Amino acid sequence: MYIQGFVIPVPENNKDAYREVAEKFWDIARDYGAKSQVECWEVDVPDGKTTDFRRAVKCEDGEKIVFSWVAWDDKAAADAGHAKIMDDERMKTQFGNPDGSDMPFDGKRMIFGGFEPIVWKEA
Repeated sequence: MYIQGFVIPVPENNKDAYREVAEKFWDIARDYGAKSQVECWEVDVPDGKTTDFRRAVKCEDGEKIVFSWVAWDDKAAADAGHAKIMDDERMKTQFGNPDGSDMPFDGKRMIFGGFEPIVWKEA
């Protein structure tokens, strides 16, 4: 299993628009091998003493934190899937401007990375 994780600042009034973008993205990612996608809207994100989610993405007044991840079989599947996703015509037609300027969030402040689980428990 390989997880791509994301932390994104999203203007509070763009919650529904963000959800729509995430739904459209899942349709594409699933077609190229993604196993699951989870999008979590801030409910209780405390300020830290040294660092925190807000500082990590330079969260501004009126923004909420989105914590999300996409699961893949492994890193190779994620890399291959990502390449296909970026070439998919739906990415060009469903998500507006190529520079992302019309997205419901500021992608320049998004943080992301790839992770291999070392503990995974489910009830």
